[in-house]
Amino acid sequence: MKNPWLKKNPLLSMWLSGANAVAGSVRSRATAEGKRQATNAMTNGMKQASDFWSGMLVAKPPAKRKKKRR
Repeated sequence: MKNPWLKKNPLLSMWLSGANAVAGSVRSRATAEGKRQATNAMTNGMKQASDFWSGMLVAKPPAKRKKKRR
């Protein structure tokens, strides 16, 4: 006698295919967002580092004095 648990279930197969498609979509969106955040963090870090090092080479402009009221 054949085991009934080993038969293919079309409803379960369709449900798992749909779940796999949704999981793939979520995974791709999460990966893309992670890459965007990593790129943004690297860009900001490099900008801060270059501003820090180039700021040492350039003298600061003199501070503006407040006008005194007489």
